[in-house]
Amino acid sequence: MSDTIVVALGGNALAPVGETVTVHDQFRHTRESLEVVVTLAEAGWRIAIVHGNGPQVGNALRRNECAMDQVEPLPLGVLVAGTAGWMGYMVQQSLQNALRKAGVDRQVLTVITQTLVARDDPSLHDPTKPIGMAIDESLADALRARGDHVGKDAAGRLRRLAPSPNPVDVVEAEAVKQLVDEGKIVVAAGGGGTPVYDDPGVGFEGVDAVVDKDRTAAILGARLGADTLLILTDVAAVHHDWGTEHARPIRRMTVSEAHTLLRTESLGRGSMVPKLEAAIKFVELGGRRAVIAHLAEGMPALEGETGTSIFGDSE
Repeated sequence: MSDTIVVALGGNALAPVGETVTVHDQFRHTRESLEVVVTLAEAGWRIAIVHGNGPQVGNALRRNECAMDQVEPLPLGVLVAGTAGWMGYMVQQSLQNALRKAGVDRQVLTVITQTLVARDDPSLHDPTKPIGMAIDESLADALRARGDHVGKDAAGRLRRLAPSPNPVDVVEAEAVKQLVDEGKIVVAAGGGGTPVYDDPGVGFEGVDAVVDKDRTAAILGARLGADTLLILTDVAAVHHDWGTEHARPIRRMTVSEAHTLLRTESLGRGSMVPKLEAAIKFVELGGRRAVIAHLAEGMPALEGETGTSIFGDSE
């Protein structure tokens, strides 16, 4: 086996803005997103896959509300676990079929994992994470009237907002590492993992929040001893002067340069910022490199031709 890589797939990549979000469409987008994973599997990489669930878990919450007069609604934390299950099944089956077609004999499985967060994380009282699809003003007003939080995402669309605490650890990381080290491809920390805190009396207790999947991927990558974190998104690279006519891609950065970029330039709250912060975290925790790239350009980005690669200062 070769080095270990964690591949982070965005939930928006599987349910793109402006398209229908039927499960059939999401299966199609999932199949399209896994070409890089098949290539890595062929080359012998140890692989873990982390996926987002922003659109999906928000839609699950909306289904809750539409049926709450007929069935007992489920809390957000439980819905995160639910989406991790069915989305993991979707990624798992799509990858199994792609590997079989390519003649690659690797097992794929999904592990439902819990992400440890701090019970007193201030983010739990400040919802900022957009979930679900875009909504109109009338629905936004109705949600606000019942105490839910609504705001604009990085593209200016109205969406429901959920708390998003910082991940501290992945509870089942050792089990995932054992499976990955055996050569199995593991889908883990789906939707960033189901957030829990450790109560000294009871043990693990769920939290109604959504953890950023890129930040969790960085933590999981460090626990796996991964060489590379590959964050696949809908933007080709990190850019200087993002959002202006002078925008230009950054192909390579050190951690110090990335910190400077975060301090001195506006990258858009809720968009590139958590991805770059996750990349920095992964390298600071011992990873060799983190790569941020467009979903369709994973392999060229790993070869340094596209995307943005972040290395430690010594490199």
